[in-house]
Amino acid sequence: MPPRIAEPYEVPASLWHRPDMLAALKARDIGAVFRLVRQYGGLSQTVIGSLTGYSQGKVSAIMSGSQQVIALEVFERIADGLHMPDQARMALGLAPRDLAAAAIPRQDARPAGPPPTVDLVRHGEDETEVRRRDFVGLAGAALFSAVVAQPLTRDEEAAGADDLAAALTEYPVAGPQLPELSQLATAVARAKRTYQACRYSEVAAMLPALIHSLRLACATLDGDARLKAHALSAEAHHVAASILLKQEDKGLAWLAADRSVHAAQASESPLMMGSSARIITRALMDGGHHRAATGMASSAAQRLNAALSQPSPNDLSVYGTLLLRGAVAAAQHSNRHTAAELLDEAEDAGRRLGYDGNHMWTAFGPNNVLCHRVNIALSLGDAGTAIENARRIDINALPINERKATVLLDTSRAFLAWGKHDRALYILRAAGDIAPEEITTRPATHRLVRDILATAPISIRREAREYAESLGVTA
Repeated sequence: MPPRIAEPYEVPASLWHRPDMLAALKARDIGAVFRLVRQYGGLSQTVIGSLTGYSQGKVSAIMSGSQQVIALEVFERIADGLHMPDQARMALGLAPRDLAAAAIPRQDARPAGPPPTVDLVRHGEDETEVRRRDFVGLAGAALFSAVVAQPLTRDEEAAGADDLAAALTEYPVAGPQLPELSQLATAVARAKRTYQACRYSEVAAMLPALIHSLRLACATLDGDARLKAHALSAEAHHVAASILLKQEDKGLAWLAADRSVHAAQASESPLMMGSSARIITRALMDGGHHRAATGMASSAAQRLNAALSQPSPNDLSVYGTLLLRGAVAAAQHSNRHTAAELLDEAEDAGRRLGYDGNHMWTAFGPNNVLCHRVNIALSLGDAGTAIENARRIDINALPINERKATVLLDTSRAFLAWGKHDRALYILRAAGDIAPEEITTRPATHRLVRDILATAPISIRREAREYAESLGVTA
């Protein structure tokens, strides 16, 4: 008889450190994870199912590769059921249980694997099974507290170095017990990458501890190190504001954007000031202040351009992105002339850059300009032009998933406005394949799903209804 498995069922801790397990986690290949758990942990398919909320048949299908796991909430359920340690959770692309570890991550914890590619104009993808996830939850409450926190008192400043050193005990460093800017910079970069990969729940979980650590760093460091800490704080608050804007939390998003700008000013970096002006512009647009947003973006772009004699890729990217922000804002209050002018200037900056990069986390380049042409044509009521511009985009040249998903959603809206419901639904699903949380967590995307469902012809009504139900979206 085979040996009985002791209760409670437990995966050996050593299994999570195996190279083949780490490779499976980074590829988000749950079938391979289950096979390794069965082979080296001795857990049957029935036991794996009982731990992860699946039937034995479902576990078998996943292990054989006939079914795949793609929804974030399911990854989390599996990680919880198998009691994955933080190293394994982070390899899978999930936030660790320890938020301090989330703020200052290890170098090997970044999830890997190329995103899927999408053809904007061809059919052929099966429906993605995506389940509704509560985006905010406890991480949202913690993010709220971090953003609205008051400035540090003198006593808190004095204790700041000790507090931050305690938060970094898992990451020993040489030298005095002061904030390590290299660790904070790594954490901010990870937050930026995670946001641009559209893993919004994960970045919302890591931001509170990171923002708190940066506040301490800004209060305790001196000289150039303090300026750098302010620049990092500007970037972290920029991410927080972007997350909150996607959730349509206008008041808190505005506060986070304002703090980004103030931190950028404290950094004394013109480039950082220009970068943070982008998020204030977005917050103004989200609040309906389109003329003010146009003026702010174009003025910030002019100031930056006037200070540049030999612009670097960072300079061109921030400058071009400010122009694009201004063009979008102009289109939203039907100012065609200004929108076209700013778009043409941004296109020139994209040609000067020569490629689609991600300098200063902008994803700026020629294809990004085309993405904004799609959005602007749609805002001006010209769905046909929007679709024509979408067909010109090389989506694989776009460097981040967030930009890919955004242009796909704009293209879906354009097809819907054009009365092509089948194409609108296909493109929407394609966006979900690339960035599930763009579909499952955003109120704006849920409205698009409802619009498709409400106006779908009989030929695709059932398909649209089933897709809406899979997201938990009701008419």
